[in-house]
Amino acid sequence: MNEHGKEALGRKSAWGGAPMTGLERLGTWLSITQIRRVVGSMHDKDVADFGCGERGGVTLGQASSAKSLTLVDFSLAAELLHTPKVRAIVGVLPGVLEQVPDDSLDIVICNNVVEHVWDRAGLVRHIRRVLRTGGTAFINVPSWRGKWFLETAAFRLKLASPTEINDHKAYFDRRELWLLLIAGGFLPSEVRCFSHKFGLNTYALCRPGR
Repeated sequence: MNEHGKEALGRKSAWGGAPMTGLERLGTWLSITQIRRVVGSMHDKDVADFGCGERGGVTLGQASSAKSLTLVDFSLAAELLHTPKVRAIVGVLPGVLEQVPDDSLDIVICNNVVEHVWDRAGLVRHIRRVLRTGGTAFINVPSWRGKWFLETAAFRLKLASPTEINDHKAYFDRRELWLLLIAGGFLPSEVRCFSHKFGLNTYALCRPGR
């Protein structure tokens, strides 16, 4: 999330800082399941979660066998700052990613983050920059079908955080996500886009050099 969005909404913590609703827990479980299925093992790899949320997001539990885990968001729980193998970077995306070296990561997770950022192409350029050849980026965003579902759940049914949904700046079908990834520096041969979560989300697997 960028600084403009944070100031506009008066947010004090990243996603996950407040208790999640049942619907949000379900969405998180579905994301974890999909990441496990399509990204594969994180064993002995350098892994990052950009926009991971207050408590480490969807990778913290999965990456226990990773060589290292880089967690990035504008606020992080204090315990993450002292977790073994974790490099915690606190700051606003995408500028804070300048702290991550080129070609330093095997896996980058960016789950439900791109839609919160104004400089989306800049975020993608950083993801491409830090990925090693043969690495994998998993980038997940809400679709236009998901827009209706999320806004209904948040604003009418109170089953999701209105603050989170009010901070959305974009929605993506597969074509729109592909165009963003190419604008951010990935080659067409390196990108595959899919729909999932019953068409409510769009995700991409980006693999430089493949």
